[in-house]
Amino acid sequence: MKGLKPKDLREKTIPELRELVEKERAALYDLRRRLALRETQDTAAIKVTRHNIARILTILTEKEREEAKK
Repeated sequence: MKGLKPKDLREKTIPELRELVEKERAALYDLRRRLALRETQDTAAIKVTRHNIARILTILTEKEREEAKK
């Protein structure tokens, strides 16, 4: 899994960002489940996914605040 670029995230709409957050959260759940069941050793993927979620939520908050000002 790669880190998401803020530039790409800023081009998305609010509903697209919300959908992306849900997908990333589902991926994080799956990674944690696979780690608990010892199906994977890739602990770095969890960190990358958590950071992706944080990036998305940051951009989402920026967009919502910007929209509220209008």
